[in-house]
Amino acid sequence: MDTTWAAAALALALTVAPPAWRFTRHLVTLVHEAGHAIVAVLTGRRLNAIRLHTDTSGLTLSTGRPRGPGMIATAAAGYLAPAALGLVSVVLVRADETGIALYVGLGVLALMLVFIRNWFGLLVVGISGVAVAALVWKADHRVQDFAALTFAWFLLIAAPRTVLDLWSHRRRVRSRTSDADVLARLTHLPAAVWNLLFLLLTGGALGTAVWLVG
Repeated sequence: MDTTWAAAALALALTVAPPAWRFTRHLVTLVHEAGHAIVAVLTGRRLNAIRLHTDTSGLTLSTGRPRGPGMIATAAAGYLAPAALGLVSVVLVRADETGIALYVGLGVLALMLVFIRNWFGLLVVGISGVAVAALVWKADHRVQDFAALTFAWFLLIAAPRTVLDLWSHRRRVRSRTSDADVLARLTHLPAAVWNLLFLLLTGGALGTAVWLVG
């Protein structure tokens, strides 16, 4: 089996197998919160804290204007970040630039450590950082490529799954605190429309990656 599709098959197993998903879901939350944090900083907001919880939820706190494009972009970034990172990683690996993807990931994890405000979040980010550092400095090129591709496909597959989970969660739970609900309050679009938009964009990123390697 081609390395790309072997990595995709492993990523699929990590996403759909319940015993694996209980652990790997935390990586999606990590990237989700990193997306909020990075866009908050890029739009001029002040990043205050990042928390990752044992129930796979997370929270990123920033201060700035309570409304407007910056706040909308920050709120929208979370569910889109895994798909965006996965697609960019596939492109970099195919361009033989796996090292760039790994170093960028290591840099983001290092910066996140500064803003993590709970012990579980520190554990998740710390373990992830050690794993990426080991790939950068200990693994050969083929292992780096396979690991980077597996993680990329994992994010691409997991992104629409978490959006579907969000849809299901909103139907079961009446509390309206999700990113889609925050966006609904910031814009004139209902939360269901944002949920659908997330699904279209994350599904589109997965389809684009399949087309690129097909």
